[in-house]
Amino acid sequence: MNFKKYKPIIEVLLLSILVYLAHKLFFFLNNNNPNFQGFHFPIETIYGFFFICSILIILVLIKVKEKNIDNVGYTFLLVTCIKMGFSYAVLSPILHSGNPNVRIEKIDFFFIFALFLTIETIVTARILNKKQ
Repeated sequence: MNFKKYKPIIEVLLLSILVYLAHKLFFFLNNNNPNFQGFHFPIETIYGFFFICSILIILVLIKVKEKNIDNVGYTFLLVTCIKMGFSYAVLSPILHSGNPNVRIEKIDFFFIFALFLTIETIVTARILNKKQ
């Protein structure tokens, strides 16, 4: 098995764990704040969803790079749009919940979405910039 080829997956894993721990620490420090309680989804579920999406996207991009590096950018745009659709489907119950903290939960969800999108974009740029 060529570990160098799958190095972006390890990068996504390490960055995800690092940011998750920081996010969890933030919630731990604000444990008594009622604004950060009663969310529809725990942050572990949201991080898990976006982590799996990111791993799938990176795997698809690695396979596309093996076949034709010229299509990696277009594939990234396509799978990111698909991920946005799935993200909206996951966000939909949050939008329709009667939770008084829905604004904070939406901000939290968007923060995690933007974080993983940034990680995927950086990894994709590295894939595109590597010499064949």
